Amino acid sequence: MDHKQFGTHPESPDRLNSILTRLEDEELIEDVLIPEPAEREILEKTHTPRYLDMLKSSYGQYIDGGDTYLDEDTYEIAKLAAGGALVGIKKALSGERTLALLRPPGHHAGKDYGGGFCYLNNAAIAANQVNAGRVAIIDLDAHHGNGTSDIFYSDPNVLYISAHHHGIYPGTGEAVAVGQGPGEGYNINIPLKTGRGDSTLDLAWTEIMKPILNQYQPKTIIVSFGTDGHYADKLTGLTYSSQCYIRMAERITALSKELCKGSVSYMLEGGYHLECLSEIAAGIVASESGKEVSLEYTKVSDTEQKGREEILETKATLKKYWGLS
Repeated sequence: MDHKQFGTHPESPDRLNSILTRLEDEELIEDVLIPEPAEREILEKTHTPRYLDMLKSSYGQYIDGGDTYLDEDTYEIAKLAAGGALVGIKKALSGERTLALLRPPGHHAGKDYGGGFCYLNNAAIAANQVNAGRVAIIDLDAHHGNGTSDIFYSDPNVLYISAHHHGIYPGTGEAVAVGQGPGEGYNINIPLKTGRGDSTLDLAWTEIMKPILNQYQPKTIIVSFGTDGHYADKLTGLTYSSQCYIRMAERITALSKELCKGSVSYMLEGGYHLECLSEIAAGIVASESGKEVSLEYTKVSDTEQKGREEILETKATLKKYWGLS
């Protein structure tokens, strides 16, 4: 809650306040875990010492144009968010599903750079703590997770899957960017055009995500969970509904039970429409316990697989590496 950018910046403490208020109203606050800051030794498995030193000492400036400010306490708070990711992955590896409400977010942070409101890559730090097993990271944020992609671009032990709005920040995530060296084929990008929504994401799950996950057989699944692809969230041009996000979470959780004994951890990334963010988070928590919450933002504008062409093009690129019928 202490992490603040400037003015009316969308990545504000209001995001967590909205989620916590909704969880309390729905009586869904239970089994709360409190993290400790991630230790430097753990951070250096993901980020370079030079970059960590910069975060620690170079406060009072922007590290990515004009939207990612480095204050004197930013590094310590980012370490706490990373610590939350570590708690999440630890519990997931013991078969418990977790939702880590992390600020600041992380998926735009690479080994030696930050940006896009991100300083430390929470999901990558968690993935690098998994020993002797494959990790799948599913990125549902509407922006491509360039940092996560870069960190694991040559690593076959981490499968990165991102479905994102093509052509917006950070401008990466082409379908042909499949990884390199031993990691070739393990970097899965599903770029989508403006206006793509529920039925397109459903198709991406059926045609690409699920069959690849089944073949990869991960030890655990990390979900970089952003809701900024919602139709009410104006930071991007995708049109997902609240129930689309909840449905995706239910699918991922169900598949995790088949593949890795239910080992899955959801880690908050973006999402800036407070009501949508909070009702989706509440819906995911409720679905884990067989409950339901009322949803307000349920309009579905993509019922006819508007992005079918993008999905088929991506699928054709990936057939070289995976059995996609």
